[in-house]
Amino acid sequence: MSPKTDHQATVAALRADVAMLTQSIGIRDRANLGALALAARHIEASLRFSTPHVQIQPFEVSGVVYENIIARFGPESDETVVIGSHYDSVSESPGADDNASGVAGLLELGRRLSNANLSIAVELAAYSLEESAFSTQDMGSIRHAHYHADAGHKIRAMVSLEMIGFYSDKAGSQEAPDPRIAEIYPKVGNFLMVVGREEDTALTRRLENAMRAATQLPIHSINAPRAVAGIDLSDHRNFWDAGFPAAMITDTAFYRNPNYHMPTDTLETLDFPRMALAVDAITAAVIDLAR
Repeated sequence: MSPKTDHQATVAALRADVAMLTQSIGIRDRANLGALALAARHIEASLRFSTPHVQIQPFEVSGVVYENIIARFGPESDETVVIGSHYDSVSESPGADDNASGVAGLLELGRRLSNANLSIAVELAAYSLEESAFSTQDMGSIRHAHYHADAGHKIRAMVSLEMIGFYSDKAGSQEAPDPRIAEIYPKVGNFLMVVGREEDTALTRRLENAMRAATQLPIHSINAPRAVAGIDLSDHRNFWDAGFPAAMITDTAFYRNPNYHMPTDTLETLDFPRMALAVDAITAAVIDLAR
């Protein structure tokens, strides 16, 4: 079972972390090294409050050092569950949904895992350079995936938290990458989606079932080829390429949120009460994965 939580306290904590990243710190693209450093220190401090087992994974790109922040929970074990979220933004946007929402969810997950009964290790990873280095060898998450692959570690699953804060109850607010997909899924953007490849069906179903049991927020899942637009558009793609099972949890990004990669992706556009419900669901799913 998931640790009991105070919904209003969760809403306040999520809002505070998004405000820190988007308002106090601001745009966090690769050219704003000071902002990236401030974001890294905020994430590190929060994770250290939840666990003493926090490490910085530095990596160099074109002579500049960037940082992943990795926190470990649970016992030493042969298997590990990895939950990742990127903390950088595009240069045009404060990145509230993309991806301060995912990072805020990651930090709240850390607070909850500090009191959770885990059977195997769980790593929470905050990544730099998802945006500007996407689909290249410079992404922070590719360094983390390669670290585990090169060491021969067994990853039970990697889950990317990619935009979890934007919801709408307006008719027609949800789009889809393909008419066949549009026929199956809701036309209202009030749900959270679990996304995986066809070979990750067992993982996405397990996540979906655990999440549905823990929240009133609607949860759906999709398994599709990587050629379908949006299926691999986050850090989970690098764990696929390293040979690990992986999935993404998302509010579906540009298929719903009109502020995607825009200056208007601000704190005021996010639905923090529903985001708190999303974190309830994610916590339950992570604890289920780590049984």
